[in-house]
Amino acid sequence: MFKSSIPNDNAIRHIFEILSTPVLKLIIGAILISFSGVWVKIADVSPDSSAFYRVFLGFLFLLIFAGRAREKILTDKSQFLLGVVCGVLFAADLICWHRSIILIGPGLATILGNFQVFVLAAVGIFFLKERYSKILLLSIPLAVTGLFLIVGFGWTDMTGSYRLGINFGLATAFFYSAYILTLKKFSARCSGTFLPMLLVSLSTAVVLCIYILSIGDTFAIPDLKSLFSLVGLGFFSQCLGWLLIATSLPHTNSSGAGLILLLQPALAFCWDVLIFSRPTDPLNWFGVFITLFAIYLGLSSRREQL
Repeated sequence: MFKSSIPNDNAIRHIFEILSTPVLKLIIGAILISFSGVWVKIADVSPDSSAFYRVFLGFLFLLIFAGRAREKILTDKSQFLLGVVCGVLFAADLICWHRSIILIGPGLATILGNFQVFVLAAVGIFFLKERYSKILLLSIPLAVTGLFLIVGFGWTDMTGSYRLGINFGLATAFFYSAYILTLKKFSARCSGTFLPMLLVSLSTAVVLCIYILSIGDTFAIPDLKSLFSLVGLGFFSQCLGWLLIATSLPHTNSSGAGLILLLQPALAFCWDVLIFSRPTDPLNWFGVFITLFAIYLGLSSRREQL
């Protein structure tokens, strides 16, 4: 009974054969991750607790996949240390992002997190001496304009919790950028499909566990709905979604990949409206379009320089 509940090697191989087209894998991965904010919102646990279960359960699922694929998961000291740094940065990213989701909704929180495109561009220009394009310079004011159309121009008229949620969303972009830069170095030193995300998921879970214990939070899961949501978050967002994206990006052209990955924030905003009845007027939708278009411009110009 127990053995039959775990997919065998042939079943896993069959799944990956079905999803063998890079573009299809990228689309499915972006769609799966677009539900991350929904899982967090309906889990009915604290933002830090949902972040912990995301990476901890994701680690367990990844471990099963790695074991069935017979992939070696050994690492040396330098890889381990980089993986731990990734874990610390990703933990900070999730702490900010999950709070932003609770305070302002998964749609806007996800869009703000994607402002990491501009943070990475700034790092490249000012610290790595990369060339910048006119398109990139155009995308930044476009993104800011779109953001104002979404949230409004009256900052002082917003509630304190809403302003805090926006600040957490912008902080997510900074921590996520630092995480991506570190993960890029870490992944370059690792061989295999599962090792980078395995070590990152485990180290992030350890960091979040220590943080939760230090602030007196709880790991309690109140009911089956919460359990289902956390399992969905760990499997679809942390495990399967990122595996599909990570294995398809090297085989997809830059502009096409950038456009497909915009499905994540675009769909996240749609789920926020459809599932949580987020108040949204035509001006807000226009702001969403402008912001996503600006992110795409920034992402495309950035990828062309990598």
